[in-house]
Formats: sequence, C-alpha cells, structure tokens
Amino acid sequence: MGLLEPLLPSTSPQRGGRWADHRTVINGVFFRVRTGCPWRDLPECYGNWKTVYNRHRRWSMDGTWEKILDGLRAGCDEAEGEDWTVSVDSTVVRAHQHAAGARHAPAADLPVKGTA
Repeated sequence: MGLLEPLLPSTSPQRGGRWADHRTVINGVFFRVRTGCPWRDLPECYGNWKTVYNRHRRWSMDGTWEKILDGLRAGCDEAEGEDWTVSVDSTVVRAHQHAAGARHAPAADLPVKGTA
C-alpha cells in the first residue's frame, strides 16, 4: 500500500478503538463496486459489512476518495491536465425491439419534397 498509505486517514482515530485494516476495507469496497452486490452480502474475508459500508460512506463525505484519486493520477497524463480521469462502465444500452424500423415523420428542419 505504498502509494495509498500517505493519502489515507490515520489508523488511530481521536476517539474509540483501533480501526480495521484499511487494505481489507478498500478491497471490500472494490469487491462491492465490481460485483454490485448488496452491502450485507459482502464476503466475510473483507470484514464486517457494516464497517466497510461506514468507512466508504465516511470517506465519500469527507473527500478521502477524491484525495486518493487525485494522488494516484498525479503525473499520469500531464498533457490532459487536471481534467484527466479514468472511468469504467460495464452497462449496456439496448433499444426496445419495437424501436427498430418504425416509420416516423421527417425532421422538422428538412425541406419537404417539392417545396424548395
């Protein structure tokens, strides 16, 4: 966790007990995002699902995830500047079966035959 460690919050918070290992929690968040499973169905190897959920939520609200992303992409593609980002989307968009080949009116901005 050499690159991530300086970007993460301290493992010894001001109040309460010791936090669960950041590596296990981050792997749990990645597993959940990758599979799309409900938080409660997170495998036990990632620790208590509630811990993983709470840490993900806390880091989303306090800007830790943005800080991690900015720290990891620093210098990756300097030609693109700070707008550079990576996004992975596995969704598929399909048209309804009745959307193919239907008759429709011509576009309003096209001239009708014989008028121009």
